[in-house]
Amino acid sequence: MTNVPSFYVENFGCRAAQADGAAIARQFCKRGLNRAFSPSNAELVILNTCTVTASADQDARAAIRRIHRENPGCQIIVTGCYAQRAPEEIAVLPGVTQVIGNSHKHRLAEIVAAPAPAFVSLASLAASSRPPNDPRHIFVSDIFAHTELLAAPVFEGQATPGARTRPNLKVQDGCDNRCSFCVIPSVRGQSRSLPLTQVLLEVNALVASGYREVVISGINLGRWGTDLLDHPSFARSARFGMTRGKLGFEHLVCAILAETSLEKLRLSSIEPMDWSHQLIGMMAESTRIAKHAHVPMQSGSDRVLRLMHRKYRPWHYREKIEIIRAAMPTAAIGADVMVGFPGETEADFDETCRMIDSLPFTYLHVFTYSSRPGTPSATMRDQVPVHRRRERNRVLWDLAAEKKLAFMQFFVGKEIEAITLGSVPALVPAGMAALAQGRDQLADGSNVLGQGFTEALTDNYLKLRLQGRHAGNRWIKARVERVEDGYLVGMPA
Repeated sequence: MTNVPSFYVENFGCRAAQADGAAIARQFCKRGLNRAFSPSNAELVILNTCTVTASADQDARAAIRRIHRENPGCQIIVTGCYAQRAPEEIAVLPGVTQVIGNSHKHRLAEIVAAPAPAFVSLASLAASSRPPNDPRHIFVSDIFAHTELLAAPVFEGQATPGARTRPNLKVQDGCDNRCSFCVIPSVRGQSRSLPLTQVLLEVNALVASGYREVVISGINLGRWGTDLLDHPSFARSARFGMTRGKLGFEHLVCAILAETSLEKLRLSSIEPMDWSHQLIGMMAESTRIAKHAHVPMQSGSDRVLRLMHRKYRPWHYREKIEIIRAAMPTAAIGADVMVGFPGETEADFDETCRMIDSLPFTYLHVFTYSSRPGTPSATMRDQVPVHRRRERNRVLWDLAAEKKLAFMQFFVGKEIEAITLGSVPALVPAGMAALAQGRDQLADGSNVLGQGFTEALTDNYLKLRLQGRHAGNRWIKARVERVEDGYLVGMPA
């Protein structure tokens, strides 16, 4: 009997990277390999890397060293964005047997399984001084010639298959924007879309498997469809003011609603210029689209936005956020914000703070600027000192925490819809010490101690601890009682 190799995929970075990792795992499963539970007991370990910041590169290198130390007999295959950007830097690390960039990721399992893979490299690697009998191999080519798009759903709670919820499906990859700080276009390539028929096939398969919410994501999600031809089914979108002949992201959303029975569709991050009136109107009207808008902002300073090569101005951004809030009063509205971009002055930062304070955000993702090799911003003058960047980061996190708490407190005493994720150990809230001393019921007779709580996520992207143990992947109405430790806490309505 032949032993079947085992594999383990470890992902770093964004949702798109997580989706790529799921597609890689699907490749190996189709070839009959067994999935290992950890890198320490796998024969093949695939590290799917990120390179959006210097710390992301550092995390990948640390993982390589850790895995080689704990499992010296395994083959370490490094793929993803860091592999695409700096393959030779990775190839010399101990334990690395192959480096497979994003350009070849769609063939990763085939390459790894090949008995004697050929050396494929960028033109710049042709003059490499590495000895010809070196066992390491690099598979990287021009990412802009790459047209493949990996697609496989990513699940939350994979450790317990029966409790998996909220699969994430990548429907777009690459980016045609050229923000001066961003290395992603050079490692992901041009914008490309998963064809509509394949999107609907994946969503319908997830619905048939019992999933009630699906998150669709991409590197530049709002650009879905710009590389595809029109489709007859999009005629149904006319009621939203959309016309055929110009394919856009709104058509994809409309098709999912029309041609699947998915209960809840959640949209990932969408750039400000892609939040059309049609998309906002569709979200506000449909109960099947989660009331959640993530709109990258980066800076509230017009000067900084111009240096970043962003395609909108602060007043454009403000208008979009205000339209979204007016259309959906209880929606979660989040943003990405960058601090410490080269040349960002105290006055620029103050503009960002004032803009955030005045807009109805419910959460922020705050990023500290990290210089990336090959990007225009890496050579800009007036680089902001690291300690100043960190100070500004803390200021925005504090501001974000205040806005999030105020948003959460608004829902105390109200009913809200949430999807269950999984049960957690019993929680004794503050002020309930009497229960711990022998009383086992609240005034309303409900049992708390020993019963535990179930984690859930609301339609508008708030974490909820729901009293009692409930099966995962269920939409439940809850009455919110209080806010505690970053959670809404409530009972089934």
